[in-house]
Amino acid sequence: MPKLITQLSDTQCKHAKPRVVAYGLPDGHGLSLWVKTNGNKVWNLRYTKPYSKDRTTWVLGSYPAISLKSARKLAVYYLELLADNIDPKERKLEKDRKAEQLKNNTFRHVAELWMEDKRRKAKANPDTAKDIWSSLENHIFPKLGKRPIIELKPKLVEAVIKPLEAKGSLELVKRLCQRINEIMAFALNEEFITDNPLSHIKGKFKAPSTTHNPSLEPCDLPALMAAITTASMAIPTRLLIEWQLHTMVRPNEAAGSKWAEIDLDNTIWTIPKGRMKKVGTTKQWEERKDHVIPLSKQSIALLRQMKPFSGHLEYVFPNQRDRQQQAGPDSANNALKRAGLKDKQTAHGMRTMASSTLNEAQFNADVIEAALYHLDPNEQRRTYNRTDYFNHRRGMMNWWSDRIESATNGTLEEIKGNHGLMAVS
Repeated sequence: MPKLITQLSDTQCKHAKPRVVAYGLPDGHGLSLWVKTNGNKVWNLRYTKPYSKDRTTWVLGSYPAISLKSARKLAVYYLELLADNIDPKERKLEKDRKAEQLKNNTFRHVAELWMEDKRRKAKANPDTAKDIWSSLENHIFPKLGKRPIIELKPKLVEAVIKPLEAKGSLELVKRLCQRINEIMAFALNEEFITDNPLSHIKGKFKAPSTTHNPSLEPCDLPALMAAITTASMAIPTRLLIEWQLHTMVRPNEAAGSKWAEIDLDNTIWTIPKGRMKKVGTTKQWEERKDHVIPLSKQSIALLRQMKPFSGHLEYVFPNQRDRQQQAGPDSANNALKRAGLKDKQTAHGMRTMASSTLNEAQFNADVIEAALYHLDPNEQRRTYNRTDYFNHRRGMMNWWSDRIESATNGTLEEIKGNHGLMAVS
């Protein structure tokens, strides 16, 4: 008959004294209290490993930190795992490993992985990625960067962003909420977290009011050119504004112009798709091409004026503080404000002026939209119509530059003509 084991009592555990050699006090079912020579006491569980059938001993913890009652509960739980052929020690080590991994996955670390993923999948052009990372560096990482991502909760994040809302930086608040949620969605997909408690965080803040970029009327082009040419501003900044006006691109696309993108012999500027603003769905964006812009003689003249300033550099319009970097995307906007055009004309609004002028001159709407790198909203037309109207755009861009030149000289004529009636294919 197997030897009967009398279970331990709290008194026995408490008063067990050390001996010359460590010894164990069995409690049954493989559980025993081992008394070491220095007087320390630990709970051991001896069991047979599933599959290999090897005998092993596992230290559950020390006494009295783990009481006799708690040690028995642990032993029963682990024996139940063994009954299902699960090694309790391996299960515990794996659980601890995952917990440690989750603890080490700070918000900043996961954000770095997210940004690498965006770059790898070409979801963000370099300038946009830089802007995204700067916003996180300046406003989120100082308070939340070292936090394990599993600890991020709405109240915690709200406390960090609330001061920005109080300052009236509602657009920044909106962008930060979007970026934090993208990171959390990435973390969820990568199984760093099991749910996203920040999915509705933007609802805790005021939404920015929708305002259109102010723009002067087409007839005010002479006033715009007079303000640009007479204002006190650096020559490269003035040339940047005029470059954007002539080419009809967005402020960041103009500020990021590179000499390597420009073919002076064929008078074209090719902006890689990755530098353009992402529009439409992912599928629609993947189908888009680089933006090839025909350059007028006036645009080429602007480049020749910039050659002495930046011809030896990467960027056509370098940053005044760091010549190896591009001009800031807000350079043109800030200069227009200083020229007395605040709340009247923004850099982005110059695209509106160009579009309004060309539509008023009856250029074909499809050609205008292609020049602006807009997405055709008609899916069926978009599927079958893959042309970029390049030849038609060259004629239109030359007309637009001639009109800017006339406005600069103060000889702007009334818009006439049926430019839009030309055949377009």
